[in-house]
Amino acid sequence: MAHVTLDRSPPPFFRQGASALSKLLVFSALALFLMVADARFRLTQPIRIAVASVLYPMQWMLVRPVLWVQNAARHFETLTSAQNEAEVALQKLRLQSYRATQVEQLSLENVRLRSLLELRERISTPARAAQVLYDAADPYTRKVIIDKGLLHGIVAGSPVLDESGVLGQVTRVYPSVSEVTLVIDADQAIPVLNTRTGVRAVAFGDPGIQAGALELRFMATNADVQPGDLLTTSGVDGVYPPGLPVARVDKVERRVESAFARIYCTPQALVEGASYVMVLDPVSSQMTARPVPEEMPLVMKKGRQK
Repeated sequence: MAHVTLDRSPPPFFRQGASALSKLLVFSALALFLMVADARFRLTQPIRIAVASVLYPMQWMLVRPVLWVQNAARHFETLTSAQNEAEVALQKLRLQSYRATQVEQLSLENVRLRSLLELRERISTPARAAQVLYDAADPYTRKVIIDKGLLHGIVAGSPVLDESGVLGQVTRVYPSVSEVTLVIDADQAIPVLNTRTGVRAVAFGDPGIQAGALELRFMATNADVQPGDLLTTSGVDGVYPPGLPVARVDKVERRVESAFARIYCTPQALVEGASYVMVLDPVSSQMTARPVPEEMPLVMKKGRQK
């Protein structure tokens, strides 16, 4: 039996119109014509304007979410950048504040060192500059440790000054450091001279209510002492050179029931914040030895015996 083939061609009823190739050529030519005509005569410009006017609200609505997202992202980016810049500015401000503090401290130290140099020029006693390292660990004494000791020629009993006046006295010496007892220590006493009246007295460290001050003891109630009087070293102890500022009278209490006045003085030296000091040699080390009396000739002795 012969195979029957199926005819896949459309029936005659549907066979009408131009072919696909013809349509492609026609529409391509029409498109090319319209493009040339639009480019030269702008035939479709009104249509474009109308279409753009109709589509603008829809475009505006569709663009809004995109702009909102972009603005939000830009806002957070700007906020992060501002926070970073603020942090950097704060770090710079802290650094500048620290440097300003250092500058003030260095300026203060420079002024004190210059004052020490000027004081050293006025004093003929041999002196050595030293730096205060730290306060002594004993809470019941007022002592500091300086960075000069036996290796630098420091001896016990040496007076210690700062740029304002007498700070204390070296009481213990080690090879590389020394211990300085301040004038406000309870066990420290220093002979002083009232520059206004010329009266000598002894100033003691006051550990009581007036801690951090000096007390002028054993002064009669009617003694001529007034607030504001300057007390300097008298030089009679063989330790301190005369004329060094020690303290200034702050308050005088005269009581009827007591034979002595209570006189409180404020030290001239920076007993609470000294950084650089000057150590002097004791005055006794500069004094010449007392001459030994010569023995009388034997003839004179015999003559006196007769």
